[in-house]
This record gives sequence, structure tokens and C-alpha cells, in this order.
Amino acid sequence: MSRQVPDAPQPEVSHASTTPLHVVVAPDSFKGSASAHEIAAAIADGWQQARPADRLTVLPQADGGEGTLAAIATSAAGARWHVVGRPVCGPDRRPVQARWLELPGSVAVVELAESSGLPLMAHPAPTRATTRGLGQVISAVLGAGVRRVVVGLGGSASTDGGVGALLELGLRLHDGDDRPVHIVDVLDLERVARIDSTALADLPPEGVEILTDTTATLCGPTGAAHTFGAQKGADAPTRHALDRALRHFGGVMADHFGVSTTQSGAGAAGGTGFGLLAWGATQVPGAVRVNDLTGLTAALPTADLVITGEGCYDRTSSTGKLVGTVLRRCAEHGVRSLVVAGRFDARPPDLGVELSAVAGTAAAAIADPGVHATSAARLVATTLDTVEALS
Repeated sequence: MSRQVPDAPQPEVSHASTTPLHVVVAPDSFKGSASAHEIAAAIADGWQQARPADRLTVLPQADGGEGTLAAIATSAAGARWHVVGRPVCGPDRRPVQARWLELPGSVAVVELAESSGLPLMAHPAPTRATTRGLGQVISAVLGAGVRRVVVGLGGSASTDGGVGALLELGLRLHDGDDRPVHIVDVLDLERVARIDSTALADLPPEGVEILTDTTATLCGPTGAAHTFGAQKGADAPTRHALDRALRHFGGVMADHFGVSTTQSGAGAAGGTGFGLLAWGATQVPGAVRVNDLTGLTAALPTADLVITGEGCYDRTSSTGKLVGTVLRRCAEHGVRSLVVAGRFDARPPDLGVELSAVAGTAAAAIADPGVHATSAARLVATTLDTVEALS
């Protein structure tokens, strides 16, 4: 069998008569290697090869960042795609075709990464990248008359404090001489002295939720610029300049809206969390809400085993990330869990199997994670012949 994390609990081997299990397959994506949908399908295939009588519920997951719409669309009954009527402003101002997802109950789900994500940039531009496209998508959603909007934050290209999105929603900015401030560069935020929110769009009847998986604040050492700026191309001097601009803008916004710059999660998506909180949005843990929207929450009470996974399982996995959230909820329900990961840098709380060991090398696992996820699931499934083997 594949190598487990040292001292990780091993599945029991039993040769008694097979009793069907209810197995829920709910992995995150393997970043840069395979989507959550691809990994979930591969795991399910391997498991059913070994245990065809088991009932599988396949629910790819996400944490509110990139891949959230796809995960919900795959799992949620009645989900319906909508394409925004015309291209929106991409993070580097090139046009981007954007879409959103409608769920039963007139709920719209929007993913920042689809309109304002880092992969959409032709070249890094840490002080000029914008969230205007996100604001245009939200405006289109509001125009469709939905009752509630859910916005997945994560994977953003910008560190603009969400100002691009807010401008598209009707916010207006003025300098000390009461002249309009046009934001071409994030550092222009330092010229803002007054906020005009009289034309700011109203929230939908049932409000707006923002999904986050970070505790970053808007500014300071744990703020958006210093936490995420480097991955967006900002060197140390640029990160300090961005932080200074966000601190100034945040102070003006706090005076006008009463929102706190130190709120945990305000720094999500380059401070977009802060901007949407100022608008009146409510912040919720991304992984938990995606669990709800995909049906994982409803499936947990009847599950015998939940299989989750990610590219690398490490100590940070339990700090609000998808896999850690799933494992915590399994423990709360007394459900056994299996982590399938490309590699382990920490020990999972229950069962675990490492694709690098199955493939022979880490490079081989990264090159074809689907094939090796199928093999890993099949290997584990062959050791579980009875429900008692999971007790």
C-alpha cells in the first residue's frame, strides 16, 4: 500500500462480508495541478473499482477563492449559469468575459477570481491592478433582481481595498479641495479626503455575503499589502507604499461608514473584503458556506467516510482552509475521514494517503494527479471490507 504519514492511523484490513458504505468525496483543488472536480472524479473512480456497492456522493469543494463557482455548479441542484451581457474590466483593464451562478431562492454567487483574478494579468502591476470588473459583475447581478448575493474572495490581482468595485457600484471620491479623485493607481487613494455614498447601490433584500479564508486585516504587518503583495509582484518598497495608501483610505472610509480596518478578514483579496464590508456585506467563512451550498453539510450526518484532499496537507490546513474545515466538521459528526494529498508535511487526524508515494516521486504525482488519486483511492478501498473497519 502507499506510504502514509509516519505513525498515521492505518485502515483496518477485514475479510468479512462487505456492507455498503456511504462515502462522500469532497476534495479541494490541487492548486496548479488539477481542479477539485477532476480530483473528486478520480477518487470516486478508484473507490468504485474496489467497492462498487458503496454509495458515493461526489461534492467537489472550494473555500471561496478560485474554483468556487465550478464546485457549487457541479454539486448544487438547480444551479444556472449566467454570462454578463458584455465584457467587464479585467484586473489590467483588458476586457474579460465574466459569469455568475444563480441558485434556487434567487441567490447569486459571484467569484472575484473570474473577473479580477491574478491569472488574468498579462504582467504583474501591483499598484495598478483593479477590482472594477468585480463591481461590474455585481452590478449586473443586482440588475437581474436577485435577493441575495454571495461573493467568493480569493485569487485577486489587486491591492486596491475594493475601491474599483465600489466605484462601479456608485461610490464617489473627492480630494481636500472637493475635486473628484479618479483612481488610476492604488497610490491615488492617498488623495482621498471625502466619501460620497449617495449614489452607492443598495444591497439586495437578503443582503450580501463575502466568503473569506484569511484573517488578514486591511493594513499593518498582517494587512493585505504585506500578506499578499509579494505574490502579486510587489517588492518591499511597493508593499510599504500600498500599505500606506490603504491605511489612509481605510481611515477615511472608517469615518464615513463606521467599518473597522482591523477587522479580521478585511484584508481578503487585497482589501476587497474591507470595501465590501463598508458597503454593508456580511463576512462568513468561505469553506463552511461552500460546504452548505454544495450539499456537503447536509450529507455529513449520513456519511460513513468523507474523503477530502489538497495538493499539500500541512499545519496551515487547519487554519480556515477547506480541508481543515471538512476534517473539523467530520470530527463534530463522528464521521471517519481520509485525506488524499500530493504530499504530507503534517499528520492528518485520521486516515491519509500520499500521491507522491503512490506515484513513486513527487514529480510523477504532480504530472498526473488524477491517475494516482484513482490508484490511491482504490488501494485504501480494498482494505475496508466492512463498516466495522471504520469503527
